[in-house]
Amino acid sequence: MHTCTTDIQALSTLNRRFIHNFVTNDVVAHDAILHPGFRAIYSAGNHIDRRSYLQQWATGFDPDVITYWDMRDQRIDVYGGVALVGATNKWVRVRAGVETLGMTCYTDTYVRAGDTWLCILAQLTPVALDNYPPDSTIIVKYLRGVLQPISE
Repeated sequence: MHTCTTDIQALSTLNRRFIHNFVTNDVVAHDAILHPGFRAIYSAGNHIDRRSYLQQWATGFDPDVITYWDMRDQRIDVYGGVALVGATNKWVRVRAGVETLGMTCYTDTYVRAGDTWLCILAQLTPVALDNYPPDSTIIVKYLRGVLQPISE
């Protein structure tokens, strides 16, 4: 039997891996943590199946466009064999020389599969400026796709 602390640690590690897989466009590593029935719901409300999601994953992060990316304000709740893993990503995108800053909150739903957890649903929501979590909650950050140390 798993303890809640062990599950929280495992899910926190998976969350970091999820973000790293995105920043590095690592489809193989990402595929390994997805449930066969996985789907995503994007900020615009569109539903994406697993195959389409992984195709987009291969080129989803371009360090010349996404010059800053972090993951902050992580929240993990375990309910038996189901877990909700959420956080907020701050990002800076540069297109046609114009820099845009924003934040997107996500909740990933994981299900227990034997001794591991697999993500079955990812849902994204834009964050209004008044709800931006503070920099003090940053877990990981990347500049132009390179993992940066977090200063204490």
